[in-house]
Amino acid sequence: MKTKNLTAIIEKEGNWYVALCPDLDIASQGDSIESSINNLREAVELFYETASQQEIIDRLHEEVLVTRLEIAVG
Repeated sequence: MKTKNLTAIIEKEGNWYVALCPDLDIASQGDSIESSINNLREAVELFYETASQQEIIDRLHEEVLVTRLEIAVG
């Protein structure tokens, strides 16, 4: 079995942690950081198991950059 490295972004929303994989536009959530990551991993693995090769190609963003943006407010 081969592995693939994907991006995961975790945000706290209320009492939940929302995990997003922007590489495939797949999200999940959990009540802790660890559970949200595990749930996202499961969702992405299920996607790879069930999606057609064309859907994977269409959705996969090969280059995802995450950075902070400084803006002026007020």
